[in-house]
Amino acid sequence: MAGFQVGKRAAVAALLAIVALGMSYQAAQAKETTAGQVEKYPVRPITVIVTFPPGGGTDLLARKLGPELEKKLGQPVIIDNRPGASGNIGARAVAYARADGYTLLMANSSFAINPGVFRNLGFKPKEDFAPIANIGFVPSVIVTGHDSDIQTLEQVLEQKSEPSLAYASCGNGTPQHLAGEMLYDLWSTTLLHIPYRGCGPALNDVVAGQVPIGIVTLSSAATLIESGHLRALAVTSAQRSPVLPHVPTVAEISETDFELDQWHGLLAPSHTPEHIIKTLNRVVQHIVADPAMQSQLLGLGYTPQEGNQSAQASGFKAMIWNDIDRFGDLAYRIGLQVD
Repeated sequence: MAGFQVGKRAAVAALLAIVALGMSYQAAQAKETTAGQVEKYPVRPITVIVTFPPGGGTDLLARKLGPELEKKLGQPVIIDNRPGASGNIGARAVAYARADGYTLLMANSSFAINPGVFRNLGFKPKEDFAPIANIGFVPSVIVTGHDSDIQTLEQVLEQKSEPSLAYASCGNGTPQHLAGEMLYDLWSTTLLHIPYRGCGPALNDVVAGQVPIGIVTLSSAATLIESGHLRALAVTSAQRSPVLPHVPTVAEISETDFELDQWHGLLAPSHTPEHIIKTLNRVVQHIVADPAMQSQLLGLGYTPQEGNQSAQASGFKAMIWNDIDRFGDLAYRIGLQVD
């Protein structure tokens, strides 16, 4: 009987060993499958959340990029507009999304401006996001109506006494608003800010002569400038825009280092695997380098970022973090914070 018990225990032990071996094999297989799925990224649709409404510059850029991403990645790309709170609503949604590469953010420079303007964002830009790639820059342009007495930017900069010279912007806390504040900060120009709900309404009043000057995105004003309804005084980029090469920069006119270029790019939630960031960065750079895409971007008023340092994930991150700091300092200095 004792021999039988020993034999029974040995048989049970052998069976358990076989079961354990099988479970280990299944675990190894599952690990390999998971690794295989990661390597095959993406294996399902990708959602790109846009922080502004349909029809705006950021939305148009996302919809130009989306079909090209689909071709390169082999999966559907869904554009999901989440406007509101100067882009904070959409950014918050991505900040709390899974860091798996399937929820991305299409944002612009407002992402870097908002931390200095809003005391409660609901997220931490430097901790909650992983920048992927800058796609392109679009400068702001300072414009007047065709019939305006203002012919040059020098006339604007010389305005140092009351009454203040009114300027229309695309809204509170926008890059265009900050461009006006930077003019004031550098030259003590007496400017009265009139915020609008977007660049379109601001341009309408500048064209109609209701507001003397406007600071708007070049992409929104280019057609009106070319048609003669608006006069371009200067662009806010460091170099002249290829869209309006005859228009000087603020830096040229003022002989300073004035620069405010509005970037547009893709970000992911923080802790997104590095190989996914690299895959997306490589694909975006390949798309932007295509001559047909560059032509389309230039047509929208953008300067494509082919080969630029900010096209790399690390360079884009450094640029955004620097913008957050410098815009935060400016917002604090001029008292731009809101609850």
